[in-house]
Amino acid sequence: MSNVSRITGFILMGFSDVPELQTVCGLFFLVMYLAVIMSNFLIITLITVDLKLQTPMYFFLKNLSLLDVLFISVPIPNFFINSITHNNSISILGCALQVILMTSFASGDLFVLTAMSYDRYIAICSPLHYEAIMSRSNCVLMLGVSWATGVLFGTLYTAGTFSLPFCGSCVISQFFCDVPSLLRISCSDTLVVIYTSLGIGVCLGISCFICVVISYFYIFSTVLKIRTTKGQSKAFATCLPHLTVFSVFIVTACFVYLKPPSNIASISDRVFSVLYIVLPPALNPVIYSLRNTDIKCSLRSLQQNLCPRRYFT
Repeated sequence: MSNVSRITGFILMGFSDVPELQTVCGLFFLVMYLAVIMSNFLIITLITVDLKLQTPMYFFLKNLSLLDVLFISVPIPNFFINSITHNNSISILGCALQVILMTSFASGDLFVLTAMSYDRYIAICSPLHYEAIMSRSNCVLMLGVSWATGVLFGTLYTAGTFSLPFCGSCVISQFFCDVPSLLRISCSDTLVVIYTSLGIGVCLGISCFICVVISYFYIFSTVLKIRTTKGQSKAFATCLPHLTVFSVFIVTACFVYLKPPSNIASISDRVFSVLYIVLPPALNPVIYSLRNTDIKCSLRSLQQNLCPRRYFT
């Protein structure tokens, strides 16, 4: 019987072995994290306090921002602490917690984005039935299914990953725990469980992608039939931000999880991981703030209420 030592924890490689550079990277990520958190909380606040934004589209947008906040809050604060303390170790339990939370929140993001495309489809293609179909109870039901499915898949994916034995090297070639890096250090020859859960995830992702494509096919077909340019512009203004956010999310996720497997991690893997973690949550509030008139008006009203002009006589 071979003498194989079982590991009890992992070492996150990070971006540099030099302590000074570790600190700089940690501070840089902290600044990005705070900017993303504040911008998304601003969106959540505007939608919560403005009665004009109490519609299904903004209901889903608020929950999308909340999922983005939760998603980016899993790896970045831990990376900052590791960079400041120069201690890159993480326990197996902590690593499993990162995997299940990030997978659950990312899956929830995908399902909420899919629900948002359905909301835009009903609003543009069946406006007379919009209030009945996108009622408050139906929106809450769709959101609940999105969260529940995300947590279910995250649990299945994490259980499949950590059912594998890990031995030999305990170094994870990332700044957070991700499944591709964990598979590189697994000493199991049978990956049936993890590939089964990965296959389920791919099927769910493809299903959501197809739903979004079909929704926008009918949306664009309907919009192009609108005779006035103003009507077309208004319809596109509510759809293009969502389509942009969805495309960025899908593209960055594919670069991280669907790239060909490799035994050696490259710096590009870590760069794509940063883009996957930071870019969608950062772009979401920026795109909706720049392209959405209602958000702009709500932001101006909030500024006027917080900083009212004083007139002197």
